[in-house]
Amino acid sequence: MKKNHRTNLILEDYDSEFSYKKSKSNLNISFNRVAFIFFIFFIIFLIFSLKAVYFGTIQKKNKISHTAESDYRASIIDSSGNILAKTVITTNIGVNPNLVIDKKRLLINLKLIFPNKDFNIIKKKMDGKKFFYVEKQIQQEKLEEILLLGDKSIITEEKISRIYPQESLFSHIIGQIDDNNNGISGIEKYYDYELKKNNEPIELTVDTAVQYLIKQELLKSKDIFNNIGSAALLMNLNNGEILSLISLPDFNLNKRENLIDLNYTNKITKGVYELGSVFKTLTLAAGFENNIVEPESEFEGLKKKIYCAGNIISEYDEKLPSKLTTEQILVRSSNIGSVRIAQKIGLEKYKKFLEKIGILNKIEFDIEEVGQPHNFRWGKCKLATSSFGHGITTTPIQLAKAYSIISNGGYEINPTLIKKKNYGKKKILKSEVSNKINPILRKVVSTKEGTASFANISGYEVAGKTGTADKVKNGVYTKDKINTFVSIFPSSNPKFLLLVLLDEPKSNKEYVYTLSTGQKYKGNWRNTAGWTTVLISGQIIKSIGPILATKY
Repeated sequence: MKKNHRTNLILEDYDSEFSYKKSKSNLNISFNRVAFIFFIFFIIFLIFSLKAVYFGTIQKKNKISHTAESDYRASIIDSSGNILAKTVITTNIGVNPNLVIDKKRLLINLKLIFPNKDFNIIKKKMDGKKFFYVEKQIQQEKLEEILLLGDKSIITEEKISRIYPQESLFSHIIGQIDDNNNGISGIEKYYDYELKKNNEPIELTVDTAVQYLIKQELLKSKDIFNNIGSAALLMNLNNGEILSLISLPDFNLNKRENLIDLNYTNKITKGVYELGSVFKTLTLAAGFENNIVEPESEFEGLKKKIYCAGNIISEYDEKLPSKLTTEQILVRSSNIGSVRIAQKIGLEKYKKFLEKIGILNKIEFDIEEVGQPHNFRWGKCKLATSSFGHGITTTPIQLAKAYSIISNGGYEINPTLIKKKNYGKKKILKSEVSNKINPILRKVVSTKEGTASFANISGYEVAGKTGTADKVKNGVYTKDKINTFVSIFPSSNPKFLLLVLLDEPKSNKEYVYTLSTGQKYKGNWRNTAGWTTVLISGQIIKSIGPILATKY
């Protein structure tokens, strides 16, 4: 080995081959130190970068990104905290046909994951050149199966979505939003601003369990009476809290549908109907409020038919006696008796009373889908027919409000879907009205003479009034019916109001009715509220009663 001090090179001989190294001079030591320090800094930078990416990913998974804040809407929950509407990040799955390598294999894999899809349609779309969606708002387990395919033609797309876990259960209450995240109906529209600007959920008064049970009974009514629709409202008659509001048919909120069929109208709030004999309760209450009649007041010479402006007003039950007390007029649902009471009250006082309890004017409510009672010209004949619910319209929610005032001691309440700390109410009727009306309504249900025996559910002291009305179509009365039953319970200390409406029910001669006494009746030809709506109301009370007793 030869050493050359001038060049500071070390020559090394390895089997006729050679290489060279720099000696460990001061320069080499400094270079290595710099390199080492640079390496350390690189490692630190890499660690921090990975942490940033990691926490950024976690944040993305659990929080809506800043760019999507405009798409955020606060949740909507029921009275027990159950989620009715929520904004979440969902994933849509689509296919880019231009990137498909093995079409047959991809179709087979997709069919295994989505067996219910129409693959003839998917195959046609795959033959094209345009991107298309296979599934929107895909479930997590399905997403994992898709990703495991490793197919580059499958495109995943994260999107801010509004989901409704209860699907159709609260459709007429919650409402819908459009593709631009704007509320277009129901609570989603009425509280659009609050839902966009606030993070705290909007709490409703409704109860999911009660809502579900009532809906099940309404669905059964269609099997029994073949009605085209139905509706129900359950409300705390002392503060206006709505525990349940259902209108059938309903619709799945997760499938944004353009609903043009009038059958999808919210029958409770927007439906405007003649509701028949349920108005007789209002007539008696007006008489009590104005000190015109007492429950024991007698009316003699009641005819089976009377005439007004060439029109006939007749009794539904021709067996009614010609002498009835005020109480009997309501219990036995006398049309002529109601006319006589209204005539004693007088047009102006009667009209003023209906206005006071909220029958004639459009109600203010928590959703915009609210109907306007039809205007008409008052006169002697209109006074007569209105007394028993003919020729006068209102919405079921207004009728429910009126019955609440009449039954709760005379306090005006405002039906509400929104949970509040304080509910305003004021006294507008004398307490005596409730004291006189409630026992009579109880007899409508509990006595043989009453029209609502099938709602006499043991333990609940149900009171109420039936209403059977000919349905108006295109301005013409038809043979189709709107059958209604408004009930309060318990009658000795009223807490709840239940209104049930059946749209065009049919009589069922084969159905076997059972009274609370155990007595059974084979179905008959009568298509009245007493034989249709009352039955369903009784079944509802029997179903939800245990929940109301324990929770409320």
